[in-house]
Amino acid sequence: MHPITVIETIASSIFIATLFIVAILLPRSLRKPGIFIAGLLTCLLLMFFATRPYIHDYQFSKKKEYLNQYLIKKYPNQNWEITRRTGRQYNRNYLLVKFENESDWTYAYLVKNKKRICQGAWMPAEGKFPDEGKHYEVRDCEN
Repeated sequence: MHPITVIETIASSIFIATLFIVAILLPRSLRKPGIFIAGLLTCLLLMFFATRPYIHDYQFSKKKEYLNQYLIKKYPNQNWEITRRTGRQYNRNYLLVKFENESDWTYAYLVKNKKRICQGAWMPAEGKFPDEGKHYEVRDCEN
């Protein structure tokens, strides 16, 4: 498990435990609604942690679709493979592309939305420079 996930889980557990302790210490008339609210927040946090991977997968599929359309317009009659780096430390907006006719290179595309796609990084073959690639694009990703 990634350290960020561990920290989130521990912090959420402490928050929920604190809510239940406060709910138990409330006056008798407010104890039942307090425990209900703490239980409800516990369920919401569990749903959040359970659905987050599926949300990320859905976002990846949409961004992959946008990038695929961009590459079809930019490089017709070519084949490529789109992947992503897994792990919390990697930016989910960067998708990796390997072109079939340049298999020793990997290009990272920043995909913000359908209209904001640009090549942000390159992993060239040993001893080569980025501008030597067949699919190298010079474009500012900030606009």
